[in-house]
Amino acid sequence: MSVAPQTSDAEVLELLRTAGPMGVRELAFLSRVTPTAIRERLARLLAQGLVRREPVRGARGRPRHRYELTEQGLRLTGSNFMDLATALWREISGIEDPNLRRTLLWKVVRALADRYGQYVQGETVEERMRAITELLAERRVPFSVEQSGDVPVLRAHACPYPNLANQDRTICALERVLFSELLHQDIRLAQCRLDGAPCCQFQPYQRGGIL
Repeated sequence: MSVAPQTSDAEVLELLRTAGPMGVRELAFLSRVTPTAIRERLARLLAQGLVRREPVRGARGRPRHRYELTEQGLRLTGSNFMDLATALWREISGIEDPNLRRTLLWKVVRALADRYGQYVQGETVEERMRAITELLAERRVPFSVEQSGDVPVLRAHACPYPNLANQDRTICALERVLFSELLHQDIRLAQCRLDGAPCCQFQPYQRGGIL
């Protein structure tokens, strides 16, 4: 039986997906509703198995908790092709011949670049980055473009395949290569959530240093 959360509950799920684990006060502030309303929504989502809560260690006074999406919640808020992508990735990763595995992965990247390249247009790297954010927004994957000095930065506020990335960081490298192809510019993964950063951050570089 599929789970269809109420609109208000879906907003909480989306916040947890894009911003990560949060407490009641943070969710209430971002949702612009009362903490009581958030607790009611969280109670429904907990009962549905879409979120879980963990105690905040060292919190003083009344016990505090942080809420995060469960695997079921991640599937509901992410792409419907998550299971298929995970299964395919495991099969490719299981190929023992490293050259064959590398060739197959490169073909996957090229196929994706050919498929989406027509939608990523622009005269500058920044313009093409903004085209990528629009393309991903249609797939409910929140990205943004910001400036770091004179360098445009592409930031991922939620991982398209969170479970997959947690299992195998090679997917992060492939994502970087795909962005390089789409942007016509060598891109590096400057920050990664898996290393504790608030979001993944991609930015251009060239020989001799960052652009």
